[in-house]
Amino acid sequence: MSAAELSSQAGRKPLRIWPGIAIVVLQWLARFVMPVVAPDTMQYGVIAGLLGGVAVVSWWLFFSRAPWSERLGGLALMAVALVTGSMLIHESVATGMMGMMFPLYAIPVLSLAFVAWAVLGRELTGGTRWLAMAVAILAACWGWALVKTGGFTADLDHDFAWRWSRTAEDRLLAEAADEPVASSEAVVEGHVGSAPVWSGFRGPKRDGVVPGVRIATDWSTQPPEELWRRPIGPGWSSFAVDGSWIYTQEQRGEEEVVSCYHAETGEPVWMHRDEARFWESNGGAGPRSTPTLHKGRVYTLGGTGILNALDARDGSVIWSRNAAEDTAMPVPMWGFSGSPLIFDPPTEAPEVDGPASDEAAADQGADGEFADFESPGDESAGGGLVIVAASGALVAYDLDTGEQRWVGPSAGEGYSSPHLVEIDGITQVLQLNGDGLVSVSPIDGELLWQHDQSGYPIVQPAMTPDGDVLISVDDRGGLHRISPQLGSDGWTVEKGWTTIGLKPYSSDFVVHKGHAYGFDGNIMSCVDLKDGERKWKGGRYGLGQLVLLPDQDLMVVVTEKGKLTLVRATPDSFDEVASIDLFKGKTWNHPVLVDDLLLIRNGEQMVAFRLALKGN
Repeated sequence: MSAAELSSQAGRKPLRIWPGIAIVVLQWLARFVMPVVAPDTMQYGVIAGLLGGVAVVSWWLFFSRAPWSERLGGLALMAVALVTGSMLIHESVATGMMGMMFPLYAIPVLSLAFVAWAVLGRELTGGTRWLAMAVAILAACWGWALVKTGGFTADLDHDFAWRWSRTAEDRLLAEAADEPVASSEAVVEGHVGSAPVWSGFRGPKRDGVVPGVRIATDWSTQPPEELWRRPIGPGWSSFAVDGSWIYTQEQRGEEEVVSCYHAETGEPVWMHRDEARFWESNGGAGPRSTPTLHKGRVYTLGGTGILNALDARDGSVIWSRNAAEDTAMPVPMWGFSGSPLIFDPPTEAPEVDGPASDEAAADQGADGEFADFESPGDESAGGGLVIVAASGALVAYDLDTGEQRWVGPSAGEGYSSPHLVEIDGITQVLQLNGDGLVSVSPIDGELLWQHDQSGYPIVQPAMTPDGDVLISVDDRGGLHRISPQLGSDGWTVEKGWTTIGLKPYSSDFVVHKGHAYGFDGNIMSCVDLKDGERKWKGGRYGLGQLVLLPDQDLMVVVTEKGKLTLVRATPDSFDEVASIDLFKGKTWNHPVLVDDLLLIRNGEQMVAFRLALKGN
């Protein structure tokens, strides 16, 4: 060290380090520790991570006592590292969390690295000190170029992996060439065809209710029996079940696949492939909707808008359309997610959700037609429709020909599925979208009524026993009760209570005996339908899904982290009855229970269990 340097150093006050250390400790506690202890504080932790970065910059610039050359040089190097780092990172990191993932993770790491350099490099001088600063800053930002992410969870944790590592989809594609396919004889013998027992998304009424089933709950003596387990392509579809066949959707490379498997063995029966791939960083690749079965056909909507009508026996194409092109609607941020809805009343009554849905068939008359249904004027078109959500608009197609029949009113994008209900004796289709809830006539798509409630809705609406509607449109606003009524002057909609005691966002909820049960963020909750008052909260299950066994006051819950759990559907208190591990991967898919057969999947595996029935 030269004499000039020694003289300059001797006259300089030492660095004021303690504010930087305090800032980083508080920043990391708020960003990474506090959300683990109190999951509801995650959003505040994310904000604290960014504010901590601003505080570190303020400390260094105004209170650190560092030479001005280091103060300004350090900040300039941080800016360059963040900008160049954003150019080097993997697409999944660059687009994750709506494009905010890189700064949200890099800024806390950069803050820690910079303060660590300031502490450990106090004795360094000259070029060595500047080099150490550059290494710390660049490593904290450019290091993110070495990783990719498979998406996020309820805790905003990300499935990080090395950028060059193979995904579960890569491994599946490598093994797919050896995948057996059932013989044509087995195909014919295994198919039932005319009366699907689980016709599609969340069951026949789309309410997640499984009546008439009672299962053994002492899993220490009668645990679920695993029938089979096999890899599957990514996607957030659930299952439709018809006899001994099950149907789902998945992604395999650049092909979007509708697949049929044997329920008892898990062996593939047939696969239909389309050249399409939807991918976004938060959820990953693959279709988001669930197949719908009807009269020997399977109707599917892909992530980019491809609508297929396939023969359920062999997967052959009956007709195919593209809902995005037909409606000139762009593919929404999280893909086309709504499952197709069948409206075919002339020959059989569609199952609807409503205040008396269990007795709906009896109320509709011997021929199964709804009182308000009239066939469209075009006799050649037939009466049956398949209705899908094309981003913010509903569009209906002829069941037999695929001819477009109507397009409903356009609205903000949403990810919920069309929902058939009966209110005040009128059959109608409810659809949650970015602007709120709309109700349209299934015959011609004409608007009946609407309720404004902006957000990004994902979950299904639900009916109360007295005909009101429960909706949730985001992860903050809570659950809303509204009352649509038909009067002499038309439809009116009154707003009832709103509760933040239950805030379902991407996890659907169920209604049972005067209460609603579901996920308040990532914790289960129960609220009273009378006033929305929360009765209990418990069980950190992430963005899980559930089905209700009403005859047993029991919910079968699949947690986001891949556990299978039984929870009592009673308002007295939270009561977890049993639990077993299923998967290691993130699980957002809805479970399916048909008699004693339980089907569960995620984006990597699917598994079938045989449950012991109550009394057996």
